Amino acid sequence: MAMEITQDVEGGIATLAVSGRIDSTTAGNLQERLTELVSSGSRGLIVDLRQVGYISSAGFRALLIAAQLGEGTHCSLTLCGVTGEVRRMFEMGAFDQVFTILATREECASHLAAASAGAA
Repeated sequence: MAMEITQDVEGGIATLAVSGRIDSTTAGNLQERLTELVSSGSRGLIVDLRQVGYISSAGFRALLIAAQLGEGTHCSLTLCGVTGEVRRMFEMGAFDQVFTILATREECASHLAAASAGAA
């Protein structure tokens, strides 16, 4: 199954909804989209992984690079919809300790708004 990405921006917060598999074949495309959004002046980025069935080390690398870039541009990264096998992969690699992972897009948006207000 190929990876698909849909994008939305509202109130300075960008949301990427990813579906399919994030692997060595598709992670480059994800990394490009994440880098583009982090560099575009968004004050926050939500990555919705609810429809992702698999993530490889290349996918984790793309997320880590985006998070590091975000630190430099004050664009915080949050994840939502991390469940099932994908959640297990995050836990096995201790990535659940690295990223802010919340249940829903709404929780992520509230978290990012609060973080942005606290940084102002």
